[in-house]
Amino acid sequence: MTAQLTPPPVLVPTGQRRSLRRPRVLVVSGSVGAGHDGAANELAARLMARGASVAVRDFLAAVPRPVARLLREGYTNSVMHIPAAFEFLFRRLERPGLLWRVEQGICAVAQTPVTGWVSQQRPDLVVSTYPLASQTLGALRADGRLAVPVMTYLTDPAVHASWLHPAVDAHLTVTEATATQGRAEYGRPFTAAGPLVPARFARRPGPAGRVTLRGELGLDGGRPVALLVAGSLGLGDVVGTVRDVTAAGFAALVLCARNDALRRLVAAEPGAVALGWRTDVDALMQVADVLVHNAGGLSCTEALVAGLPAVTYRPIPGHGRANARVLHDSGMAPWARTPAELAVLLHSLLGRDRTPPALGDPVTLVLAALGQPVVTAAA
Repeated sequence: MTAQLTPPPVLVPTGQRRSLRRPRVLVVSGSVGAGHDGAANELAARLMARGASVAVRDFLAAVPRPVARLLREGYTNSVMHIPAAFEFLFRRLERPGLLWRVEQGICAVAQTPVTGWVSQQRPDLVVSTYPLASQTLGALRADGRLAVPVMTYLTDPAVHASWLHPAVDAHLTVTEATATQGRAEYGRPFTAAGPLVPARFARRPGPAGRVTLRGELGLDGGRPVALLVAGSLGLGDVVGTVRDVTAAGFAALVLCARNDALRRLVAAEPGAVALGWRTDVDALMQVADVLVHNAGGLSCTEALVAGLPAVTYRPIPGHGRANARVLHDSGMAPWARTPAELAVLLHSLLGRDRTPPALGDPVTLVLAALGQPVVTAAA
């Protein structure tokens, strides 16, 4: 799907920033999973390559340690052990109420440290890749404590109210599908900006390279390969998915990430190859025939750039199911609801054209919002 690179609304840079000095950008992420940090770090790398000075900060460092631990472990534990509770939380945060006030209270606590980051970096623009960071920055923007534009870059395919603050100057999405859903359901402007994924994900190895890597991974050359991902935490019913994928006649190449217990369970399944944390996911996507995911975050964006067809199966509660709906309705990744549907979809995607779609670069919009020339990094 081609991103529509329309200029973000509202952003009117001040003349004072139209100097020849390097523009400064503050990026605020959140170390919950890997998707928010992945987008933040890629944005920073691209901006620095274009001559900007960039600082990346972790929102969880702006809240007390018990709160940071709750945000990380509370998410993991609820998804794994009490998924209905996480689904309830996700839905309740769509409207004002007790849980919304708790979330806003956390953001209020973070305002002083975030203000300190702004004072230290003196940015011309701030970008958030994490929902609570967007709420905090929006509040600072609304009461005048943050005088420069703020952009939110949504890393999820589905828009959620936690990402949105009326004082944020622009809300950027990866694809037009997300922007369309956001406009329809929230009545606000969204701009499809493109993915923040390293360029290496778009590179296709030759047939010999694919055969070699499959052999190194211990994959049976006679069966197609499904790459299974469950985020950086290995959440959801991954073993159940492995069994349904192998029953469909596919080899299951499973990214267990940092979940060692999951890796041991997957390694015991016939027809599965269990992998831990990998830094060559781009190569793994090029040897796979299809992606099977359950969350719809960074891995789906990487697959989009790689031209790897994707299927959603057994999505985790909350954002996983919301993402599945947007991906399914837009035709980007069908949602298989039964093992039989999964088998049909997997086989239907074999041999699909792997040419990556034409996508935009969010840096183009960020630099446009800065409103000043970008000098080389050596200047």
